[in-house]
Amino acid sequence: MSIDWKQYDSGGFFDELISSPGNARAPARKLANYLASLDEEELEKRRLMAEATIQEMGVSFTVYTEEGNIDRAWPFDLIPRTISRKQWDKTAAGLKQRLRALNMFINDLYHDQNVINDGIIPRHLIENSVNFRPECVGVTPPHGVWAHICGTDLVRDGDGEFYVLEDNLRVPSGVSYMLENRAITKRVLPELFENDNIMPIDDYPAKLFDTLAALSPRQVKQPEIVVLTPGIFNSAYFEHAFLAQQMGAELVEGSDLVVNEDDLVFMRTIDGLTRVDVIYRRIDDLFLDPEVFDKDSVLGVPGLMRAWKAGNVALANAPGAGVADDKVIYAYVPQLIKYYLDEEPLLRNVKTFLCENDEDRAYVLENLDKLVVKPANESGGYGMLVGPHSTKKDQAKFAELIKSNPRNYIAQPTLALSTAPTLVDNNKLEPRHLDLRPFILQGKDVYVTTGGLTRVAMKKGSLVVNSSQGGGSKDTWIVDTEAK
Repeated sequence: MSIDWKQYDSGGFFDELISSPGNARAPARKLANYLASLDEEELEKRRLMAEATIQEMGVSFTVYTEEGNIDRAWPFDLIPRTISRKQWDKTAAGLKQRLRALNMFINDLYHDQNVINDGIIPRHLIENSVNFRPECVGVTPPHGVWAHICGTDLVRDGDGEFYVLEDNLRVPSGVSYMLENRAITKRVLPELFENDNIMPIDDYPAKLFDTLAALSPRQVKQPEIVVLTPGIFNSAYFEHAFLAQQMGAELVEGSDLVVNEDDLVFMRTIDGLTRVDVIYRRIDDLFLDPEVFDKDSVLGVPGLMRAWKAGNVALANAPGAGVADDKVIYAYVPQLIKYYLDEEPLLRNVKTFLCENDEDRAYVLENLDKLVVKPANESGGYGMLVGPHSTKKDQAKFAELIKSNPRNYIAQPTLALSTAPTLVDNNKLEPRHLDLRPFILQGKDVYVTTGGLTRVAMKKGSLVVNSSQGGGSKDTWIVDTEAK
């Protein structure tokens, strides 16, 4: 039996593909018609082909457990998510605006702090920020840009509009899976790519290379760019290796690099030492340089901060960029856009309650069963309370956490996250909630991926999309519905 879209019910949520039973939204019409033409046997064949392709390509991620680290095949759903190009162009403009303002904010914090002096951001928020790095004060990176690679999480609410859920400006991951999702889908559903209506995404590695190359302190034709990884046991190691390979850059660990007495960075090679110009680092600030941060770190490079401050090497993202990767700062981004750019925000934030504010905290504590509570600086879906799915015991625990450290917690309404049709057991079609992580690059110019990484909560009714928490993923299609 083939897919019958008349039987598909999104449960009252805004669905990305289907507007009402049997009716596909404009960007999804060709896809919906094609999927309906496949019988059950053919659909199963395509699903198995996707699984085999993932195995063949070695697309995996690591889950940390009490029993140890487990490598798992990438969880992939066959049915793409579709968005119209017209809507995406508006969204991309909002993402560019947001990153420009965030970079101006970070640069201001490490210099004049006008944003504090003018009363836009309370001083104590920065003084108590775990990601503000006093060691970075006075440094001006190339183009005044600190966060060169940003992964911004977007969600669609019941009104069908995109809202920003959070900004990831430290070491955002996931872009390799966006690219691999497309490669898998092209193998499994090649017929759908025969026209130009689906916008390509394969220019990302070249754009990333150009963004990094523009940071080089030396004006050379081919700057030496390396990807600095913590090593094979890191959950995102697949991505580190993938991006290095795609850019033609060297993948290095801290022990492969050395800083000499002139504060220049070199890479150890079989031919001797080679000067390094740009480091795309995938390790956290505190492990970067044992001379400055964690003295016991074996992941970083002694002297790296000296070389960076001297302007002899570029680091992307720059140390200290994480000060804007704080869910409390997130609440102020609309004001930052107005303050630095004198523009109205093109993308809206999700309504956010700051637990350090007495009135907000009282409301949150009274409504823990209805809200999503998040710590200010965790990632990966850890340390959260999803109120409607929590127990009284969970709520009591979070009430104590909030009272003991209100600065560290925010709360947001439980959104009616959009859904998309997803193949579950026995190729049954059911709605699953999802989000979207586009990637924005800023160097000389600003670039946004065409779409991004769609993450899916594979458990029925769940709102948690992170792969580390059992989530899956889909290819994301930006469809030009006006193309001839």
